[in-house]
Amino acid sequence: MAELLTKQDKRSCLCGELTAADIGKTVCVMGWAQKQRDLGALIFIDLRDRSGIVQLAFDDKTDAATFEKAFSVRAEFVLCAKGEVRARGEGAVNRNIPTGEIEIYVSELKVLSAAQTPPFEIVENSPVNAELRLRHRYLDLRRPDMQRNIMARSRITKLARDYYAENGFVDIETPCLIAPTPEGARDYLVPSRVHNGKFYALPQSPQLYKQLLMVSGYDRYFQIARCFRDEDLRADRQPEFTQIDTEMSFVDEDDVMRMHEGFLKYMFKEFYGIDLGGDFIRMPYAEAMDRFGSDKPDIRFGFELKNLSSLLTNTEFKVFAGAIAAGGSVRGINVKGGASFTRKEIDALGEFVKSYRAKGLAWLKWNENGDISSSYAKFLTDAENESIKTALEAAPGDLLLIVADKDSVVFDALGALRCHCAEKLGLLDPMEFKFLWVTEFPLLEYSEEDGRFYAKHHPFTMPMDEDLQYIDSDPGRVRAKAYDIVLNGTELGGGSIRIHSAEIQAKMFEVLGFTPEDANTKFGFLLDAFKYGVPPHGGLAFGLDRLVALSLGLTDIRDVIAFPKVQNASELMSKCPAETDEKSLAELGIAIVKTEE
Repeated sequence: MAELLTKQDKRSCLCGELTAADIGKTVCVMGWAQKQRDLGALIFIDLRDRSGIVQLAFDDKTDAATFEKAFSVRAEFVLCAKGEVRARGEGAVNRNIPTGEIEIYVSELKVLSAAQTPPFEIVENSPVNAELRLRHRYLDLRRPDMQRNIMARSRITKLARDYYAENGFVDIETPCLIAPTPEGARDYLVPSRVHNGKFYALPQSPQLYKQLLMVSGYDRYFQIARCFRDEDLRADRQPEFTQIDTEMSFVDEDDVMRMHEGFLKYMFKEFYGIDLGGDFIRMPYAEAMDRFGSDKPDIRFGFELKNLSSLLTNTEFKVFAGAIAAGGSVRGINVKGGASFTRKEIDALGEFVKSYRAKGLAWLKWNENGDISSSYAKFLTDAENESIKTALEAAPGDLLLIVADKDSVVFDALGALRCHCAEKLGLLDPMEFKFLWVTEFPLLEYSEEDGRFYAKHHPFTMPMDEDLQYIDSDPGRVRAKAYDIVLNGTELGGGSIRIHSAEIQAKMFEVLGFTPEDANTKFGFLLDAFKYGVPPHGGLAFGLDRLVALSLGLTDIRDVIAFPKVQNASELMSKCPAETDEKSLAELGIAIVKTEE
């Protein structure tokens, strides 16, 4: 039978807060039993709450009813314990926990709630599989490492609020029920009961509303914003996620980047005591692709891409010559220390690049003893082989890896391969933080499948001034006033300077294939606002989930989200999404059409 708390049962402190300075005090603590140890005349219970663990002690001088109650306690029972803090006995000090010098000699114990044996032990870094953890997320969240993660998220969120408030940003909520948008990822749609046959969308971001807030004169906007995207999931994606969302008026790219770089420096200083130093590196998109094969390069290590095409213009090796003739390129990386890879491991690298559409991988292994083995050397002249080794700065102990194909394939394959090799060689320290800005993104990207241009960022991004002249004649050449902040090969956030000219906005819609009527139907309220005075403005949004995960050295954002979804966008604990009843559907004017599997 669960016991009830009375007005006299007031918790005086958290379990992990007690120290040797509290010896002699009478305290009341509450929490979950981590474990109970029955030594006959002695019983010890480790009591846990979010702050840590403290040991409760009972012996033959303890009241018989209290001792009997302690004997009945099992893991995860919820307890209230009153007693005196005392020093642990000789040789009983536990140096592994902060409260290891003391214990509470219990005079009164209440079992507030009994518990069944949980499906997994509530311990740090539990090895239980993810599916079981997520089905019982309320138990998983009791684990000390998960509680540290969630509390770290709370602290980082507060640091964001403090920083942006100090810098003049106004915290404004924007709607979660909005009009569906035609561009970007798929919307989550919400049917309207009142407006039968019409739908709201859940926001993919507060983009249009925060721009309108600049039109409204608020100058600096900030929000911890919930966002939703109905897209295929990965380890770093969720259907619902949180952004640190901002917008600023009368600014250029430099103003926005410096403000948000300042937040990251402030956060890491306050959270870790780490000084991130001077200005972050800024790297144009074209340079990032050329050197790293990625618009979110990991700069913790080398293995940079080198273009070998000019060295091989007259080669008779068809693999290389064919790629160059088709307008592609031949590029390679030097994996320093990669000669330690076995032939089996090198073959596996060849299979790895095929998942990025590469047809294969050419390689040369230069062992420390001077021996060289290669998949391509025999097809090239001595001069061509030497020129490749020189260009890639090869030396004994190195592994040269080369891909020949169209540029998009070469960049994807080698960009991923350099990171894969660095991971295999143990070069990726998750607690080494290397930030950079990637700038000057293409304004548009062309879809061969659809035969049209799409906005690389979104349709409201300002083209670079010097590239506006190409918007009609060569749209693919136009660069944007857009910027991403990257940490260790992961995009933490992105933003842009927005279009504030009605003429340029109309031209952007035209290039994207919108008729004036289409643009007015979908964005009429924005275009109307542009008639009444629009300040130059721009902003950025950080992915809070990613920021917290990376700052903690974690690879899966689910470890910093209290109740995350899994790969198919469902939640295992509450079993959502779920079917609803016919009455609710009828009120919404919706019929479910069954499709055969």
